[in-house]
Amino acid sequence: MGQPSLRWATERLAAIQAEIRTLGPAMRGSVTIMGTRHKQPYFSASIGGRTRLIYLGEERAETARRYVANYRRLAELVDEATLLHMRLLKATAARQPRKPATPTPSASGR
Repeated sequence: MGQPSLRWATERLAAIQAEIRTLGPAMRGSVTIMGTRHKQPYFSASIGGRTRLIYLGEERAETARRYVANYRRLAELVDEATLLHMRLLKATAARQPRKPATPTPSASGR
């Protein structure tokens, strides 16, 4: 099957934007279980080249997992939107007449 139409791409972008608005809080990182004897949940994220770690406890672990899932979905949606925007930009450029190149002053003409 061929590439999706530009109308479809525009409609899909609107749907992506609507879904993004419904996601809620998002955090890049992961919920990890640490400890050998007393395993406890922590949230870990690498920010600015440094790993940040906070203790969650069971009561906050599920909330943090939901935030991480929201971030992953957000990243998927942004990737898809990027491809759609690229398609639209390319189509727009193909419909516009090319402008003649403007001559640049040569270095030897000084």
